[in-house]
Amino acid sequence: MNIQDILEHGSDYFLPNLSTDLVIIGYRETQLKCLLLKIANKWMLPGGFIGLGESVDTAAANTLKFRTGLEAPHLKFLAVFGDKDRRFDDEFRQAFKEQGLPWQDDYWINDRFVTLAFYSLVDIDNTHPVPGEFDEAVEWFSFDALPDMWLDHESIAMAARNRLKEDIKQEQITYNLLPGDFTMPQLHQLHQAILEEKLDRSRFQKKMLASGDFERLPQLKKEAPGRNPYLYRLKESTNKKGDSAKP
Repeated sequence: MNIQDILEHGSDYFLPNLSTDLVIIGYRETQLKCLLLKIANKWMLPGGFIGLGESVDTAAANTLKFRTGLEAPHLKFLAVFGDKDRRFDDEFRQAFKEQGLPWQDDYWINDRFVTLAFYSLVDIDNTHPVPGEFDEAVEWFSFDALPDMWLDHESIAMAARNRLKEDIKQEQITYNLLPGDFTMPQLHQLHQAILEEKLDRSRFQKKMLASGDFERLPQLKKEAPGRNPYLYRLKESTNKKGDSAKP
């Protein structure tokens, strides 16, 4: 399918008025970061349409794989966003003008769209962000310094950040943001970044170890003289990478 065919006959291939958006969350230099795409001089979340013969989960997972190169990353349903005026006709018109492409006001993508939003936790160092055909750039941004974004995309991104704060109180998922082997100080620092508050380090470590979710590795990580914290990894029995909570 070429772009003109999609614009003129997209309703023959995709579910009408429905899309997916992904808040892809990473962690680097003590900051939570979000992967964004630049189109028409503004930034947006990765997303896409849902094929007529495709499940919502599959559509979201395929977009995530394309954008990060990861085969089975963490992926969880966030929420439905469907404001009565949720349409992107002005943004699309500007994007097509900049690309020198023909534009018609009756294209199906000008209709109101409801989006099913997901969020994903990834190890940034294992991702390989890929720009799409119309993307001017693809970059990681700190949640504390998000740029000007399309319509409600900033609200979706912040909703994912707030959901993560609640979800880590119920289940162990933060390891998805770290390398396979990590230290307790790294995990402690990560939780502080997510919760945006200071946590007593000793109490935090005792709580994490008491959960029984982690196994300590025999080798020591040399960080500084006299300070060699143990490396840990998640036990196989609690490893849930790739799980998806469905809407």
